[in-house]
Amino acid sequence: MNKPLKPADYLKKILTARVYDVAVESALEPARALSRRLHNKVLLKREDQQAVFSFKLRGAYNKMVQLAPEELRRGVICASAGNHAQGVAMAAHRLGTRAVIVMPVTTPQLKIEGVKSLGGEVVLHGDSYSDAYGHAAELCQREGLTFIHPFDDPDVIAGQGTIGMEILRQHQGPLDAVFVAIGGGGLVSGVGSYIKAVRPEIKVIGVQMDDSDAMLQSVQARQRVNLADVGLFSDGTAVKLVGEETFRLARELVDEFMTVDTDAVCAAIKDVFVDTRSIVEPAGAMAVAAIKQYVARHKTRGETYAAILCGANMNFDRLRFVAERAEVGEEREALFAVTLPEERGSFRRFCELIGSLPGGPRNVTEFNYRISDADTAHVFVGLTTHGKGESARIAATFTRNGFQALDLTHDELAKEHIRHMVGGPSGLACDERLLRIEFPERPGALLRFLSHMQPNWNISLFHYRNQGADYGRILVGLQVPTADDTAFQVFLDTLGYPYVEETANPAYRLFLRA
Repeated sequence: MNKPLKPADYLKKILTARVYDVAVESALEPARALSRRLHNKVLLKREDQQAVFSFKLRGAYNKMVQLAPEELRRGVICASAGNHAQGVAMAAHRLGTRAVIVMPVTTPQLKIEGVKSLGGEVVLHGDSYSDAYGHAAELCQREGLTFIHPFDDPDVIAGQGTIGMEILRQHQGPLDAVFVAIGGGGLVSGVGSYIKAVRPEIKVIGVQMDDSDAMLQSVQARQRVNLADVGLFSDGTAVKLVGEETFRLARELVDEFMTVDTDAVCAAIKDVFVDTRSIVEPAGAMAVAAIKQYVARHKTRGETYAAILCGANMNFDRLRFVAERAEVGEEREALFAVTLPEERGSFRRFCELIGSLPGGPRNVTEFNYRISDADTAHVFVGLTTHGKGESARIAATFTRNGFQALDLTHDELAKEHIRHMVGGPSGLACDERLLRIEFPERPGALLRFLSHMQPNWNISLFHYRNQGADYGRILVGLQVPTADDTAFQVFLDTLGYPYVEETANPAYRLFLRA
């Protein structure tokens, strides 16, 4: 790289950047619901509304439009986890040149199809951006293509810097901080260059995933750190090694670095949806997650923050995971392992205790149980909470009332796997009848079910997970003696909930019946 550019050089480059042939000046919108909750004004820079659903086309086009005609004739190549790839593909289509895009094999299919639809030639290689970058460098030399770097290039950085220019033009009042997601550092370098040149009192806060924090570690070490592995949940920021120029600029321009975890980002995706009815990708929600964390840490009120929603290329399949983890990320759900005595009535007593917890009624969001021991029962329970820090107090309440409890709210193994693995065949589940039942999703519905059961029937299996609908689905195993068949049918008819008996289901007999 040539002699480092000065701040004035970057300011000039940003002011003269050629981005609006392909990009639009994205909206800067207030997040009203989030602002009310945080008691601070939160503004959302809607880069998720660009033509390729991310900011990356700005830098890609600004670089490519300045290439010599001979370079454009030969074609370009880039390495990208997806958003830069789509920006390069769109720019190449606009400029009439060939674009070869090397993407990690972990790239969401949505981004791969997006590149192909724009005419890009996709090559899948490696598990991360850094792996794809190495392969792209080889192809670049072999085929005589021009490499379009996703972040470590002054023209790319300047293109991204136009976002900072727009923010300050769109909001000329007080602005305390701008929160920017960091992968390789191009966005924060460009935005930071403009903001610090024009309004240096505004804080620039860089945000990284806690499992992909190459920039933070590099700044702390005062040299670029190459991470051995990066987390892939936020594939748009999964960079093992930041750029030389972006490292230099970030050290000078960023006032504070923050890290956020997966659950916090899932909660932030939900927050953005509530305010905008749009779904951003994990990288696009990182800035919002950081604002919430910043407010909680510094106890601020009445300040104004801007968050750049840098991308919305979210695979639909991933929404299931995001929805599952968003409530835990916001700590609106707590998870527990609770030990109950294996005796009749203990399950009902436990449900009554849930109904009388301090702070008002709690909805049961999940309940998993399978009979496995003659003396004790281990159940996996999810409950709604009213705020952060409640899970430990609830666990203590359970224990004081004779139900030993383990708080699993922050246990990654429990959240990711154990909750789906409670069960299996049981030699104790004799005379078991298996039912799928739908019941209204309201407090007391489960207790009504338990109250109508005869005292000599035993629950041997129970599985429930709140799905956000106005009715709930449970799978329940009941040990009912054959002599009670008529009474059991009366019980089901009296209950009045829709049900299907699954006792003869082959999947049940294969996996759950001893």
